[in-house]
Amino acid sequence: MTQKFDVVVIGAGPGGYVAAIKAAQLGLKTACIEKYQDKEGKTALGGTCLNVGCIPSKALLDSSWKFHEAEHGFKAHGINHAGMSMDVPAMVGRKSQIVKNLTGGVATLFKANGVTLLEGHGKLIAGKKVEVTGKDGTVEVVEADNVILASGSRPIDIPPAPVDQNVIVDSTGALEFQTVPKRLGVIGAGVIGLELGSVWARLGAEVTVLEALEKFLPAADEAVSKEAFKTFTKQGLNIKLGARVTGSKVTGEEVEVTYTDANGEQKIVFDKLIVAVGRRPVTTDLLASDSGVDIDERGFIFVDDYCATSVPGVYAIGDVVRGLMLAHKASEEGIMVVERIKGHKATMSYDLIPSVIYTHPEVAWVGKTEQTLKAEGVEINVGTFPFAASGRAMAANDTGGFVKVIADAKTDRVLGVHVIGPSAAELVQQGAIGMEFGTSAEDLGMMVFSHPTLSEALHEAALAVNGGAIHIANRKKR
Repeated sequence: MTQKFDVVVIGAGPGGYVAAIKAAQLGLKTACIEKYQDKEGKTALGGTCLNVGCIPSKALLDSSWKFHEAEHGFKAHGINHAGMSMDVPAMVGRKSQIVKNLTGGVATLFKANGVTLLEGHGKLIAGKKVEVTGKDGTVEVVEADNVILASGSRPIDIPPAPVDQNVIVDSTGALEFQTVPKRLGVIGAGVIGLELGSVWARLGAEVTVLEALEKFLPAADEAVSKEAFKTFTKQGLNIKLGARVTGSKVTGEEVEVTYTDANGEQKIVFDKLIVAVGRRPVTTDLLASDSGVDIDERGFIFVDDYCATSVPGVYAIGDVVRGLMLAHKASEEGIMVVERIKGHKATMSYDLIPSVIYTHPEVAWVGKTEQTLKAEGVEINVGTFPFAASGRAMAANDTGGFVKVIADAKTDRVLGVHVIGPSAAELVQQGAIGMEFGTSAEDLGMMVFSHPTLSEALHEAALAVNGGAIHIANRKKR
């Protein structure tokens, strides 16, 4: 007998599993389909984020930063040590255990909330039916009143550097190195490339980042991107802008990469090469020809502002639709869709989705950049505050970077918060909360911030918007 559900979710990543749990909590009979298997051949929930993305990369970033701090920062605190080394397999093993704990936790949440897990590949066919092909090849068709497509994304492959997961790897392979490569190449100076490059540079690799674009971090505020470029270069990342990779040749355990820049054709040899040029939606074999769901030439599913597709009752969220490819965006879209299925008038603030690069210093922003606002003709006031003037940052010996607050010159409403420095992700989130409720720079400046904290840098930057900063000399308003 065919199983029937109120909601069927295809994909158990941060969009899919959150949507499934929320649907079950709202009393909807829910199933979630997942095909991903771990190294042991067991179905693993959590998608790219938990298994081979957000979580494992942050585990390696934290481990490598602790090692870097011990080597280069402990002396300032009066801590002396000798003979320290990094056990790379142990570091990678710790990462894998964290992943196992979290993916197992999602499975536990499914059971606790009554979500039915269907293991296998899900494919939408006509009539809001979903074909599930199990690991053993058996096919089952389930029916649903509502279907949520949340199949996520995968790394983009480029012909000049075909991934073999040995010498040339993608972001997944870069999480599994068992030794520190002496010479590491990274194609792409985006979030993934900078984070993974930072991990191995801290452990002693000579890292060269090849970026085809002439501008560094073009989505970030220009002041932040300039500071980030300067800082990452000092940390040992050799970032080559305007460097377009045209070919590669693997010989034994090394690869020769050919690229072109302003000086013509160049060649460079690496022991490992990470391809991190972005991600593409996983929609291949997701939709039957008679499903009725429309996709564009790049494989993205067309949706409206509420993630509804061209077929009533079928929705798509996360990396398979327009917008930023971020786990938190996918999760909140999943919540919004389920709430709307239930009849609630839920919406999302797409203009207030924070972006974060988990390097050190962290880089984070929410809202619009100064260059974007000026291009739009918006009159603005800008306030900045350096962590070099923060007592808490000084105490932690972590004073690089600054907080920047941008406000509308006429209304004083905060339009953007941009941070490079310690705990940037947490500080930007404070700004996002305020912006959601229309906070002005004056409002932020009137709030009481505990002392000493890094958050005071946000407070002072807000005060500086209107020339009222206390702990730096006030600059003339723009």
